[in-house]
Amino acid sequence: MLSYLEQPAPMSPYLATLLTFVVAVAFLRLMDFLAQRGVIESRLSRKFIHIGTGPIFVLCWLMFTDVFISRWLAALVPLVITLQFALVGLGIVKDEAAVKAMSRSGDPREILRGPLFYGIVFVAVTLIYWKDSLIGIPALMILCGGDGIADIVGRRVKSPKLFWSPEKSVAGSLSVFVGGWALTMLIFAVYVWMGAFSGPVTRFVLPVTWVALGATLVESLPFKDIDNLTIALACAVIGHFVF
Repeated sequence: MLSYLEQPAPMSPYLATLLTFVVAVAFLRLMDFLAQRGVIESRLSRKFIHIGTGPIFVLCWLMFTDVFISRWLAALVPLVITLQFALVGLGIVKDEAAVKAMSRSGDPREILRGPLFYGIVFVAVTLIYWKDSLIGIPALMILCGGDGIADIVGRRVKSPKLFWSPEKSVAGSLSVFVGGWALTMLIFAVYVWMGAFSGPVTRFVLPVTWVALGATLVESLPFKDIDNLTIALACAVIGHFVF
């Protein structure tokens, strides 16, 4: 066992990048496999990817040392995966498992909308905010835990529709707030526990609440296929005021 004063040797950022890539691809391929085999329906696998990829990626940031190149190497992971999404969506690369997992109708061109925007957001937030800012993590976690779970809850829980956005429901909007808030607080708690952020965790409650409320309002608007962009942008803007 390590003594209290002993610290593990810092991991090379290149090794951290490799491990992050392996973990992210393993998760994506697991969802592809389950969707292709019919274990879970494609719509559900799409949402599991939406919800799960972000937390896995952001927790992997903790492996990176605080050197300049770390954020650039970390951003390579979503960049490479996003480029692969684009090639599949354009029909240049054939990947039936990925199409099954990430599209609603089986049309690969669907990947060029939501999933592609999702990847672009992750690259941008990683480069702009990284783990030395409190703004980026809520933007990604509310996008994952909020927007990702909204469709699942909205389709399974009967509730009134929003009059300004008939395709969306009260239950779906509430899940954006609750899911996004809870996932953000969970990741902040891990970062505090690992010593990456100073505590206590309770100091994040109010600012995360404001960001989650703003994201919920933006998600409720009748935009289609650009939620991944608008929610992340709203979270970042509000984050600059509350953190």
